[in-house]
Amino acid sequence: MRISVIGLLLALGITAHAQMHPHTVIYNLYITDTTVNYTGHPRHAIAVNGSLPGPVLEFTEGDTAEIHIHNEMMMETSVHWHGIIVPNRYDGVSYLTSSPIKPMSTYTAVFPIVQNGTYWYHSHTMLQEQVGLYGAIVIHKRPSATQTRQAPPNAGKPSPQSPQASPHEQVLLLSDWTDESPYEVQRSLHFATDWYGIRKGSAQDYAAAIKAHHLKTKLINEAKRMLPMDVSDVYYNKFLVNGRPEGTAPQYKPGDKIRLRIINGSSSTYFWLQFAGGRITVIANDGKDVEPVEVDRLIVGVSETYDVLVTLPSRSRIASDTSVGAAADSSYAFRATAEDRTGSTTLWLGDGPKNNLPPLARLNYFEGMNMMNGMMNASGGMKKGMEMKMANQTMDMNSVMYPDDPGTPLNYGMLRSTRKTTLPANAPVKEYHFNLTGNMNRYTWTINNKTLSETDKILIRHGDNVRIILYNGTMMRHPMHLHGHFFRLLNGQGDYAPLKNVVDIMPMETDTLEFAATESGDWYFHCHILYHMMSGMGRIFHYEDSPPNPQVPDPQQAIKKVYSDDREIRPMARIGLESNGSDGEAQLANTRYRFQTEWRIGTNSRSGYESESHLGRYLGTMQYWLPYIGWDFRYRNPHAPEKNLFGQTDTKDHRNVFCVGLQYTLPMLLVADARLDTRGKLRLQLGREDLPVTSRLRFNCMVNTDKEYMLGFRYIITKYFGLSTHYDSDMGYGAGLTINY
Repeated sequence: MRISVIGLLLALGITAHAQMHPHTVIYNLYITDTTVNYTGHPRHAIAVNGSLPGPVLEFTEGDTAEIHIHNEMMMETSVHWHGIIVPNRYDGVSYLTSSPIKPMSTYTAVFPIVQNGTYWYHSHTMLQEQVGLYGAIVIHKRPSATQTRQAPPNAGKPSPQSPQASPHEQVLLLSDWTDESPYEVQRSLHFATDWYGIRKGSAQDYAAAIKAHHLKTKLINEAKRMLPMDVSDVYYNKFLVNGRPEGTAPQYKPGDKIRLRIINGSSSTYFWLQFAGGRITVIANDGKDVEPVEVDRLIVGVSETYDVLVTLPSRSRIASDTSVGAAADSSYAFRATAEDRTGSTTLWLGDGPKNNLPPLARLNYFEGMNMMNGMMNASGGMKKGMEMKMANQTMDMNSVMYPDDPGTPLNYGMLRSTRKTTLPANAPVKEYHFNLTGNMNRYTWTINNKTLSETDKILIRHGDNVRIILYNGTMMRHPMHLHGHFFRLLNGQGDYAPLKNVVDIMPMETDTLEFAATESGDWYFHCHILYHMMSGMGRIFHYEDSPPNPQVPDPQQAIKKVYSDDREIRPMARIGLESNGSDGEAQLANTRYRFQTEWRIGTNSRSGYESESHLGRYLGTMQYWLPYIGWDFRYRNPHAPEKNLFGQTDTKDHRNVFCVGLQYTLPMLLVADARLDTRGKLRLQLGREDLPVTSRLRFNCMVNTDKEYMLGFRYIITKYFGLSTHYDSDMGYGAGLTINY
């Protein structure tokens, strides 16, 4: 999306500069804060040279890139060259491989271009990628001896050295946009918000389950302590192609063959790709050539790139084939639909009446839930033996939710390199087993149940062959990206296994990757779903005996900054304001620890007031266990003496005690709580929050051995506001509103 005239002038200046130096290609990238408006509401974004996305950087294999990055924001930033083989100090991960680019400063990266293909660049600082700091990179093949060396061509012009040479090229940079602050998205996910499910129409409440004849499915799902089925975490307002909800390329004519360089630059969205003019021929993946394979559609994982060929129907074909259904000069939709099918973005190829595609129908989530129930054990983990049955996308679990026929979709098993990709023979092999773990209840994403900050770097030696066996034990897809290397994906193609730098591993799949350790320094391996990476789903490969990195002068302090992402402490609060008083809770929590305080304040001295505060640590992969310590303060006007269910005199009128306790999440997502206080009083409690009656109506309940109980309902109006009513055994009946943060 072009935002300012300044960006256009800068882009023109860059092109002129590049043409002056045909072997050293120079770019100046100016990173600034800006404002965009995709929904009728202005929102903050980040622009590169005045545009979102940033300009396409074009090179020819053999060039030297000289890129000057000018940070004109009041916060630090970084740029990672995704898929590009660069010296370690230029990899662009702040505090790990490169110094952050401080506010109002300039950073210069100079590196040789040793490859060709379709790649991209993006921020590796905080959540900046979500708000626009990304752009495409196109590297053309080295000219043959008979061809004249030229400066980088402009975007959209021919690349005669490309495999499956086409006189036309088009870059498609796909992305997702939310009007919400990315920090708010991340914070909300960690507290199991169901607001995004409400906005997407995928709440999977009990009323919907009954209507769909899947009440048993829903009950089994909650009996296994699972949240509603979904294929994407976040609700997005818009999906974009080259920064726009819809794009046009009217220069193409009937019969034109077009090479589309497709980049999934989204933060967390997978896209299904379809073409209204016919089938799609895949010719490259992650920048590397593959033998052409023709498909009806393909899914592109977060951060993956694909090069494909499409041909606009010729006039003769249109005349003879009534199924084409278009005028002699038409435009044809190349559409990218979000995997959760909540929206799409389209690039129209050609000029004339629009030849569209029927929209992909909504997913049948209860069918997916039913399938998932059969794969999970009673504790919410994966059943044994499931992990060896699937690999390389050859079995799409989500297909049970598709109401349409996908035809022939692409899977990794169909990718075959155009040249041998075998690793050096007789090199030592180091093998690692990574189990992708986590849970949606607290949005924890880990490898072998440990976040990045909870593990040491993985030591490898230059000259080794490194093999990674990945198993995805979660119910989400994970696009795992390796910096600074290409790996072979062992997909049954033998010596011609495709080279990739991102692998989409589906739930319960086991995939095997291998690469030659030819570099030095530290290299990041992580899930490229932005919010999974920030939660800790990653590892760092460290080459032994690496020389010091001048970009990281104090490695011990720097690594603490890297680790701080998944150690972040996040707040939440729920405040009820009703006619019988106020009750609510506030929390500070990170991956393992939670500090929680609850309160109940009546409207008179007879109802009194109470506060309970606990500090606990979650245990186990699914984090069902929470041992805690805390204190409890309570006061009300004296009542007649009461006893709890154990025959102990209660302390409801005046209580000021420390306690130790244990919470455990039971089937049906009931939380059991047992605690003992310093007066020797034992209390057992059982409760459930936010049982989804309808899409927006939630039921809450609690009962304990102090003979206290509560029943209530909350109707969600917005993410932060709802109407509520409840009956409390101490405070009586009340109705009012609830504020959520």
